[in-house]
Parts: sequence; structure tokens; C-alpha cells
Amino acid sequence: MACIGKSSQGLGERKKVVVIGGGVGGSVIAKSLQFTADVVLIDPKEYFEIPWASLRAMVEPSVAERSVIDHGDYFSNGHIIISAAVDITEGGVVTEDGNLFPYDYLVIATGHRDSIPKSRTERIAHFQKECEKIKSSNSILIIGGGPTGVELAGEIAVDFPDKKVTLVHRGSRLLEFIGPKASQKTMDWLISKKVEVILGQSVDIDSASDGLYRTSDGETIRADCHFLCIGKPVGSSWLRETLLRGSLDERGRLMVDENLRVNGHKNIFAIGDITDVPELKQGYLAQAHAQLTAKNLTILMKGGKETRLAAYKPGSALAIVSLGRKEAVAQFPFMTTIGCLPGKIKSGDLFVGKTRKGLGLNPN
Repeated sequence: MACIGKSSQGLGERKKVVVIGGGVGGSVIAKSLQFTADVVLIDPKEYFEIPWASLRAMVEPSVAERSVIDHGDYFSNGHIIISAAVDITEGGVVTEDGNLFPYDYLVIATGHRDSIPKSRTERIAHFQKECEKIKSSNSILIIGGGPTGVELAGEIAVDFPDKKVTLVHRGSRLLEFIGPKASQKTMDWLISKKVEVILGQSVDIDSASDGLYRTSDGETIRADCHFLCIGKPVGSSWLRETLLRGSLDERGRLMVDENLRVNGHKNIFAIGDITDVPELKQGYLAQAHAQLTAKNLTILMKGGKETRLAAYKPGSALAIVSLGRKEAVAQFPFMTTIGCLPGKIKSGDLFVGKTRKGLGLNPN
């Protein structure tokens, strides 16, 4: 299925830029270059979703009305192809429906593989269903103690304090991607909200029966429903059969140079979680990748020298994990803090207004 936006005079004379993936990074690239290049955005879904608002949308579905945005709302002067990319050749991208889209420059921004609905309407309905699931349950099991599991536990504990929430994490501490001090502060906060936290164990979902879940240590947990909040695989498995198979590292990430160009390919860039850039995989960093890549593509399309290309410097260890609507735990380069101060930075609006504004949309 293809959806074509408005065209501009002389569009055929412009360089062709194909962007694969309409997430945090791909959306910024498409919006930034839509009036300077002939841009094709290839994505299996019809919308961009602000990922750091999705857990809030599970307890307050109306949030999704602002955080789930049709591609055409911010990208009106290009081509939107609703399909998955399945192959890359020297000059084109092949989609699942068999179409070939030639490119002068290619940007890969496929992030992590996730199974979510195709349309915005379906996605909003999904959040409503998840909220009803939470409301109708007295006891809730959350599996995974990374940022997703912790933030979901916080959202439920704050909005539904009467629910019995149990969080099981197979690691030795919560939020292992940041420091132990932040992990302990988070653990203490969850316990203060009556969340039961079980570390060093996993849960076999397939063996669950009649609301009973068994952990790897043989403990039994009773819950009316569960949410699986474990890491998702990088969205790169399809690349193993393409031109870029030799540019993937052992973890399935695309190896890039300082200009975010895929190793061995001068006209192919990769941004966001799919890259091997040594930094935390976070949305605001994917946006930084996209902004730098848009700048570099503009230089190249105008015939500028490669020596003028901007170099990307990996982001520092900065992380803010929301704990409900008003509090958060934050790790900055020189300090770790928890409470309302970091909460004011993120937890209220979850950067939704700021992200919408960056896409040229009404913040509200």
C-alpha cells in the first residue's frame, strides 16, 4: 500500500533519499529533508509513535491521541510506503509487496523489531484494551526490570494504588543499563509503593495456568494478568540477506563510521538503535543521529566535500526513568537523583509536546 504526499516543482531533479523505518530517527530524517530531496519513507505501519509515552498511554489511553501520529501529519511533501523493506541492492530497496524504490542515498532506521498494529486507529484501540486489562485486574505481574518494566510498574502503582503489582527480573538489580546507585533508589521507591520486586528469577509464561505463574526458583505468583517487558531484538535480521550483510556486527547492529555512514558504503547511513555506536540506546540520541545525518545528507546533495561532514560523538551516560506522573530516577554524568526534580524534567508530559513541536505539529 502506498500513500503519496504532495509533490513539488522539479522534484524529479532532486536526489532520491529512501528512509527505512518511521520511528524516532526516521521521522526526523523524513521531515527534515522533505523539501530538499525526493524522499521516500518506508514503514510497515501508518504512523509514528512517541515511544516514551506508550506506558503512560496504557493507564491513560487519551495520551495516545497526541503520541500516535500519522506519518502524513508531519511528512506532507514526499512518498509514504506502508510496507516492510525486504532487500537492499546497490541502487534500490525492495519492499514486501514487490516494489523497487531507487535511491541516491539510503538511511536505515529500523530500531528494534516490534509487533504493533498497522493503523493509528488500531494502535489507540490497543492502548484502550490494555487499560481495561489493568482496570479489571486486582493483581498484575510485570516480567522484566529494565526501563520498560520499571516505568510500567510505576505508572500502575501511582494511578492504581490498590492493585497488587509484582515485578520479576532475572538480573541481580533493576535498571542494569545504569549505575547501581540508581538501581537501589528505584528499588526503594517501588517497595515504598507496595510493589513486590523479585530479583534473580525468571517466569515461564507458557506454563502459566489459572492465574498461577511459576518462577525459575519454584516460587508461585498469583496474578490476574501479566505484561512482558523484556528487551526486543534489533530490527536487522532481514539485512543478513542483503547488500549490507557484511556490515553487521555479531550483535546484529550495523557498523558505522563517525559520520554515521555504514562501513563500506559512502551513500548509506544508519541511525538509532540499529547502529553499533557505543552509547545507551535511547530515543533522544536517535533524534541526534537523525539531525546530524540530515545535515550530512544536505551537504552531500549540494555537492559539498566529504571533509565538511559532521562527526557524531557518542552521548554521555544520561538516563531518566519515569516513576509515575510526578517522580523519576535520573542518572547524570556526575550525580544520581530521584524524586520530583527529575520528575519535572520528564514525567509530567513525557516530552510529548516537545516531540510534536519538533515535528512541526501543535504541541497539544
